[in-house]
Amino acid sequence: MSQSIIPVAAARLSKSPSNVRKSSDPEADAQLEASIVAHGILQNLIGLPVARKKGQYRITAGGRRLDAVHRAIEKGDLPADYELPVKVLADANDAVEISLSENFFKLAMNPADACRAFQDIIETEKKTPADIAKRFGLTERFVLGRLRLAGLAEPVFEALRDGSITLDIAMAYASTTDTARQASVYEQLGQGYYRANVAEIRRQLASGGYRGSDPKALLVGRDTYVEAGGRIDSDLFSDDASEMWIDGDVLDHLAQEKLAVAAEAIREREGFAEIRAVPAGHIPYTETYGLRQVQGELPPLTEDEETRCSQIQEELEAIEEAAADEGGEGYTEDDEARTQALEAEYEAIQSRTPVLTEEQKASAIAYVVIGRDGQPRIHEQLYVMPAPVPEDDAANGHDGEDDQAEDDASSDRPVISQRLADELAMMKTELLAVHVASDPRFALDLGTFTMADAATRRFGSSDLASELRASAPAARVSGFESGTLAAEEWAKLDAGLDRSWIDHEDVCARYDAFCALDDAARAAWLGWAIARTIHAVPAGKTGSHFLCHLGVKLGIDVAAWWRPTAKNYFDRITKPAILSLFETVGGIELRHRYGASKKHDLAASAERLFAGDILVEAGVKERALTWLPDAMCFAPIDAEVDAKVAADDEIGDVIDPDEALETAPPADDGSDSLAEAA
Repeated sequence: MSQSIIPVAAARLSKSPSNVRKSSDPEADAQLEASIVAHGILQNLIGLPVARKKGQYRITAGGRRLDAVHRAIEKGDLPADYELPVKVLADANDAVEISLSENFFKLAMNPADACRAFQDIIETEKKTPADIAKRFGLTERFVLGRLRLAGLAEPVFEALRDGSITLDIAMAYASTTDTARQASVYEQLGQGYYRANVAEIRRQLASGGYRGSDPKALLVGRDTYVEAGGRIDSDLFSDDASEMWIDGDVLDHLAQEKLAVAAEAIREREGFAEIRAVPAGHIPYTETYGLRQVQGELPPLTEDEETRCSQIQEELEAIEEAAADEGGEGYTEDDEARTQALEAEYEAIQSRTPVLTEEQKASAIAYVVIGRDGQPRIHEQLYVMPAPVPEDDAANGHDGEDDQAEDDASSDRPVISQRLADELAMMKTELLAVHVASDPRFALDLGTFTMADAATRRFGSSDLASELRASAPAARVSGFESGTLAAEEWAKLDAGLDRSWIDHEDVCARYDAFCALDDAARAAWLGWAIARTIHAVPAGKTGSHFLCHLGVKLGIDVAAWWRPTAKNYFDRITKPAILSLFETVGGIELRHRYGASKKHDLAASAERLFAGDILVEAGVKERALTWLPDAMCFAPIDAEVDAKVAADDEIGDVIDPDEALETAPPADDGSDSLAEAA
C-alpha cells in the first residue's frame, strides 16, 4: 500500500533506475518546464525512500517533471527550496510496474482539441499568442499556427478531430483563411485519389492567386504589390515563399506593367523591330502562331577548332582500325570510353550558337518573358516581323500574305504593326459585343449555334471566334449504358434534330443555314446543347442540391420514368435490404412470404413487385409503384407531394413520359422569336 502524498524539496529528490522512461524529446521537455514555471506541478510524483538517507527519495514515476524542476531552479526560475508533491510507495516491488503504467497508458492530446484550447484561453483570459507561447514553452509562430487551425472550416476541422485527416493535411487547408474555399476544396477532393495529397490541396486552394515564390511575385516585389492594394494570406506553416498572394488580378497588372517597361528598354538597347512582353515563363503557342522563326547563321570554326576536329576524326579512325585488325580483341572498355569522350567533344565544337546579323535583329520580333528568378529575359527564339498589313485589309480580316509585295510597296494605304492590328481587333470586338448583348434574340441564335456547332464537329470548331461551348462532362462510370426510358427518349430527341446545316464547310454558311431553321428546330438544338452539359452528381455531393431543385421545378415524376429492376438496383443490394423494402410496402406478412427465396429469385420478384406485375392488394401495389430509392428522388420522400404541387403551380402540368421532350410550338402571336419558342 502507498502512503499519503507529502511535500519534498526538489534538492532531496533524484530519478530512480526503476523509472522506465529512458529517452525524451528536448522540445517537449522545454514546454513542460515552461508549464511548471507558469502553473507549478499539476500532478504528483511517485517515489521510494532512499535507504539510510532520511528525507531523500528516488522518483520512479515523474522523472521528466523532476528534471524540469531541477533545470528551472538552476536558471533561477524557481526557488532553491521548491517543493514537489510525492506519493511514497511502501513496496519497492511495485516501482517498475507503476512507472510503466503511468507512461504506457498516456494518450496524446488530439491536435484539434489543443487548437480550440488555445483559442479559448485567448478569448476567456484575454491572453495574447505571445503570452501563451511563453507559458507553454512554445514559439509564437507555433501558437499562431494552431489558432489558424482552430479557424478551419467546420468540415475540415471535424475531419481533423475524428482522425479522418492528419495534422499535415489540416495545415495544408489552413494555408488560406478563406473557409468557404477550404470547404469547397475539401468537398471537391472528397475521398478521391488526391484527398491526402498536400501539394494538390495547396494547388487547389491557390487557384486564382500566386505563391510568394512565383516568378511574377518575384518580379513585382512584395512591397509594390501591397502598396497597390494586393492582399497576402500568410502561410503560418512555411516560409515567406509559400505565402499566398490573393489578388491575382492586381499582381497580373503590375507584372504586365513592369515587364512592358523592361521590354521597351531592351528594344532600344538591342535594336529589335518589335518586342512583346509576355508575363509568363514561356510563350504561348497562340502568340507565335503564323510567325516564322529567325534562322541565324552559324559562325565559322576557328583555325584551332578545325584542327582539333581533324585530330578527333583521325583518332577515332585509328581506334576503329585497331579494333578491326585480325586477331584483335575488338573494342575494349578503354576504347569505348575514349570513343564516347571524343564524340562528345566533337559534338560540342560543332554545336555553335547561331549569330544574328544587325539586319536580322532590326526586322525581328523578340519576346520578353519572366525567368524563374523573377528577372525579365529575352526568349532565345526570335521571329520574323510579318509584312505590314494595309489598314483596309486589317479591317476586313485579311492578313495580306496573298498580296504581291510590289502591290504593298506601291499602295498609298497606311500600314499597321501587328500590335496595332491586335489592339484594333480588341476594340472591334468590344463594339460587336455591345450590339450582341443589346439584342437577346440575336444572342440566343448565336449562342445556340456556337454551342451546337462546336459539339457536332469531330475535332471541335476552331473557326468559331468564341469561348462558348456546351461540352459534355466526362462519364462518371465508363462505358455505362442505363437502358432506361429516359435514355431511349434522349436517343429519339438526338435523332430528331434537324442536321441539314451541319455539312457546310464554311462556318459562315453553317451559321446562316442554322438561322434559317424554323423556331422549333432551333429551340430543340438549344435544349440539346444545354442538357448535355449537366453533370451526374451522386446524392449528397456538391451540386446535387441544385440538380434536385431543377427536378422539383420541372415537376419530374420519377416513378413514371424509372422503376427499380434486378439489373439496375436489386442485384446490387443485400437480401435483407430487399426484404426490408418488401416490408415497407407490404408489411411483415409480405416479407415472410418471400423470406425463404434465394437472392437471385428474390431480386427478380422485387422487380415484378415494384413494377406492379405481382398480384397484391391495391394499397400494396400503389405503394410499390411509387416507391423510389432516396438517391433517385429530386425531393425528400415526405415532401414529394408538396413539391409536385409547387412545381405544377410554377410551370404547369407534370410532364408525362409519353408526351415528354416534344419541342415547344411557336408563339401564338406569330412571332418567330427563338426565345419564345424555347
